[in-house]
Amino acid sequence: MAALPLCLMIAGCEIIDYHPYDVRIEGETEVNAHNIEQIESLCLGKDTLRVAVMGDSQRWYDETEDFVADLNRRKDVDFVIHGGDMSDFGVTDEFLWQRDIMDKLNVPYVCLIGNHDCIGTGEDTYRAVFGEPNFSFIAGRIKFVCLNTNAMEYDYSRPIPDFTFIDSETTARRDEFDRTVVCMHVRPYADQFNNNVAKVFQLAIKQLPGLMFCTAAHEHRLFQMDVFNDGITYYMSDCMKHRSYYLFTITPDGYSHETIYF
Repeated sequence: MAALPLCLMIAGCEIIDYHPYDVRIEGETEVNAHNIEQIESLCLGKDTLRVAVMGDSQRWYDETEDFVADLNRRKDVDFVIHGGDMSDFGVTDEFLWQRDIMDKLNVPYVCLIGNHDCIGTGEDTYRAVFGEPNFSFIAGRIKFVCLNTNAMEYDYSRPIPDFTFIDSETTARRDEFDRTVVCMHVRPYADQFNNNVAKVFQLAIKQLPGLMFCTAAHEHRLFQMDVFNDGITYYMSDCMKHRSYYLFTITPDGYSHETIYF
């Protein structure tokens, strides 16, 4: 007879923890969609954009807090792109902890999906918290096309990268943008990318109007590379452990970038 009151007491005290891969979401969901609405509204009609790009925050919570504090001291950034790998093991709480840190930014942000974010039920959590792994938005007259390129995590069983999505972005909302930036977690010829289609991928994204440059993360080091020797530079972000991020300035005449250390 004593067992039932004990069970009720335990349940009432809320000390039972769910399985770490149980996709139970507390707090904000559809983060990307909400922030994209803000980005498009705030940047409407702007001819110059300032965009911060970072990635791989996963286990570096204190450093990510410091990144947010550093960015919030600036008054010249329009929005932030997180290049993926918010989580280390695809655990639900990892996404929520990182989301809550990034939500302290004074400017809107979007987050791509990384290969670590695909572990276990990570993709389900990513979809619930942030939205679809392939998405795009327009800031000023620049389209940002954000792609899931983590092919190896799916054992090449799904179309990653999704060429149908990429092709659709060449014409979707065509009258609203003139140039394009492509963002991904894993660049071509890095591990995790489906390198059987690397050249096809590059041909596909070069069909996007006015492709300027690409961003990636994943490799935990800061570097730039003209991967295909065709004039399109890929900018790879470092992980948060090393306390840096890119700041891109996009003007009607082109773009420039600088590395910010914090």
